[in-house]
Amino acid sequence: MNRSQIVVLGISLVAGGAAFMMMSGDNPQAPVPAFQPPAPTVEQVLVATRDLTYGAEIVEADISWAEWPKASVPAGAITKSGSPNAIQDVTSSYVRVPMMTGDPVRRERLVKGAATGLMSTMLGPGMRAVAIDVSLNSTAGGFILPNDHVDVLRIYRDADASREEGREVYASELLLANVRVLAIGQTVEKKGSESTATGSTATLELDPNQAEFILVAQRGGLLTLMLRPIVDAQKKAGEDDPQRQEDTKDEGLTLVRRGLPSKLRAR
Repeated sequence: MNRSQIVVLGISLVAGGAAFMMMSGDNPQAPVPAFQPPAPTVEQVLVATRDLTYGAEIVEADISWAEWPKASVPAGAITKSGSPNAIQDVTSSYVRVPMMTGDPVRRERLVKGAATGLMSTMLGPGMRAVAIDVSLNSTAGGFILPNDHVDVLRIYRDADASREEGREVYASELLLANVRVLAIGQTVEKKGSESTATGSTATLELDPNQAEFILVAQRGGLLTLMLRPIVDAQKKAGEDDPQRQEDTKDEGLTLVRRGLPSKLRAR
């Protein structure tokens, strides 16, 4: 081999060795991403473990955590991620809106504190709670319950018709339409952990004018409640006949004293 060939061969060997060393060296590895746990698909929701009626005092056994699909957690439901101490917080509250077994617990359905008035929490803005005298026969056989809607009728002695016919004649008139019943009973009595309404009064949710009117009306005869369908609860009070209540109030009520009729008006 001549000198030039030896030089070329040497360069080739040096280049090949360098390439070999480069290929056999440690190559930096791509960073391995950190493990990301899958997002949870369920949520722990506070639910009622039994039917809870109006006025019931919540004890720890009445509520528990239950798994709920995270995508369908009801609005306002109490979750463990948001309120981990909710069971302790809710215990000793009182039920203002009845719940069935398995229903999610919402804070607006409860009122906290034994001294807090339950009735006041049920009243809408500007409304009044008015109790009227009733009996089993004048409350749809006793089947009217809190939150039902009723019409209020007055049964009275018609003095003019009685004189004309020579016998006792009674008539009726519609006083209020589609009003909400807050409670049936004279007092709320506690039996164990529950409160039940008993007695002989019906407490209605009325506006101030209706309240004055009905207090006068019950002095002029027997008041009777007619139960309305549950769908009527979505209507406003008096929506069926919006002028009826105001017209009746303006006309006043007739009371009979010693056989002589007289007018009473609520002012």
